[in-house]
Amino acid sequence: MSRPHVLVRPLEEAHHRDLVDMWVDSRVEVGASSEGALRATSGTALSSVLRRPDVTSFLALVDDAPVGYLVLSDTVAGMLTGSPCTAIDQLYVKEAWRRHGVARQLLAAAAAHADRVGADAIISNVPSQVRDANRFFARLGFTPTVVRRVTTPAALHRRLAAAGEARTGLEQVLQRRRSARFRAVRQRAAAAPADA
Repeated sequence: MSRPHVLVRPLEEAHHRDLVDMWVDSRVEVGASSEGALRATSGTALSSVLRRPDVTSFLALVDDAPVGYLVLSDTVAGMLTGSPCTAIDQLYVKEAWRRHGVARQLLAAAAAHADRVGADAIISNVPSQVRDANRFFARLGFTPTVVRRVTTPAALHRRLAAAGEARTGLEQVLQRRRSARFRAVRQRAAAAPADA
């Protein structure tokens, strides 16, 4: 069986709805409720992101039907390095079209875009628990450079407060020991002339 002809083209305003529909599908696949995902697209947030000058989106089509999308952003590898890069923010292929070369065609568009903008690297954030995606990117030469760890502000506040309390408790124990040693040294010193 031959592979279908995949056409990848820049996202046009007329196809925003197609991307939004697939974005909702992608959110549902990772455990979000369809109602929550739809609510997230009801405003203008997603559309305004797609219109930003540093964001470029591509749509993959087979027989004029949308089967996947890619969202890129032009950024720097790190705030202090200044090295220009293209970041793959979203890469999604409909389940029925996976393993048909759609993602590879979308990534070819990413490479061409990176060349056009003079990016030194292409970065993709792949969830560590998604083994297939990690293998896919590894086969294409993507290597891990950092481990990105995530927490909520509330959880960080709790952990910092607990660590501060633990440190305060330790500091109190050390201070009590120092005081006890000082008292013992003073008592020995006071008792020494009486023994002599």
